[in-house]
Amino acid sequence: MKGRIIRLSLLVLTAFTFSPRMAECQQVLDRILAVVDDDVILDSEVSQGAYLMAMQMRIDPAKSPQQFERLKSETLTSLINQKILLVQADKDTVKADDQQVDRYLQQQMQNVIQQLGGEDKVEEYFGAPITKVRRNYREEIERNLRIRTVQSKKMEGISVSRREVEAFYKAYKDSIGPIKETVDLSHILITTKPGESATRAAYDKALALKQRVAGGEDFAKLAQENSEDPGSAGRGGDLGFMARGEFVRDFEEAAYKLQPNEISDLVKTQFGFHIIQMLERRGEKIHTRHILITIKPTLEDEKVAADSIKAIHANLLAGASFEELVGKYSEDVSTKEDKGYLGHFEIDQLRERAKEFVFAITGVPAGKYSDPVKTQYGFHILRVDGREEPRELSFQKDYESLQKMALDMKTQKEFNTWIEELKQFVHVEIKDQIAR
Repeated sequence: MKGRIIRLSLLVLTAFTFSPRMAECQQVLDRILAVVDDDVILDSEVSQGAYLMAMQMRIDPAKSPQQFERLKSETLTSLINQKILLVQADKDTVKADDQQVDRYLQQQMQNVIQQLGGEDKVEEYFGAPITKVRRNYREEIERNLRIRTVQSKKMEGISVSRREVEAFYKAYKDSIGPIKETVDLSHILITTKPGESATRAAYDKALALKQRVAGGEDFAKLAQENSEDPGSAGRGGDLGFMARGEFVRDFEEAAYKLQPNEISDLVKTQFGFHIIQMLERRGEKIHTRHILITIKPTLEDEKVAADSIKAIHANLLAGASFEELVGKYSEDVSTKEDKGYLGHFEIDQLRERAKEFVFAITGVPAGKYSDPVKTQYGFHILRVDGREEPRELSFQKDYESLQKMALDMKTQKEFNTWIEELKQFVHVEIKDQIAR
């Protein structure tokens, strides 16, 4: 419950323009559903949030309209609570850590791109350029981190007694149901990184295009034919008007130095090599277009990563500390601080999300390691921290899980009470009902 209800997820609930596939559920884009303090919640925000939740939960809105309406209702409540807590964050002058924002942004974009099947599919789904999608995600992640900080400080002292856990068990054991087959996993991740030859090849390709631009060829046409940014290539590399903070740092520094119609030297960012053309300035906003050449790892680069993971695996089998190797080598920043811990998964759910993992850990006992396994993220070694066969729920065996569930429920009640208290000092008005 705490993960699904109390903790405001970093799932972003932003007001993107919908794609044509969303048009049936989009009656009036700017219809105001609620007002919180001096901010409004639009029908488009609620619908978009519900679509994002549906995507993560694998719910088809067209086939499950009642479930989708429930998601919209939950989204509206969540957005109201978020805005109330954001008012409190403003009062407490809570700030978000920029590095943490960047890390979550990278993870969120990777997840959405992977789920939808590419950046072009993301643009089609949201009906917006990838730059706008990224910008809205970043703004919302920053707000959500501030909200989560305020919320965590308020909820951190809550606990439950054994008597409370026992009462929870008696009341909810039938609805909780039996324990399914589960597994606890940790991992070490090695990504495939472009080497010198891949970097040189991308640089040479970008330099040749820069020379063609300098020779008088049409920038927009070259972008359409050569740029590897699917979000802007079709528009001749046009990124539209954007403000400071909406670009990655190296791109922004180079772009803001340009004068109208001036073209940059090659600019390297984490995405590759860019050629930037300044089109227009309006105060602190700039209108640019670019050509992007990405740095693609070669087969040799992939072999380097594969050799690295094999060497790490050999060290583990020889008795090396898994935790020390995680700290030294793993490239998954989201799990490194937790010594590589990925989480507790039901096997059926894991099969849907990462079938390669299920194959890799088949027959691997608790405390042992899988052979290296390749996924779209790179090469992994999985450690099976624990396994649980399907069985009936037990108060004694499952006390820790029951304690967490009871704590989650108690925290939820405390959270709801707190929100109602905050509402006494924040103007909240429901202006319209969700369209059905």
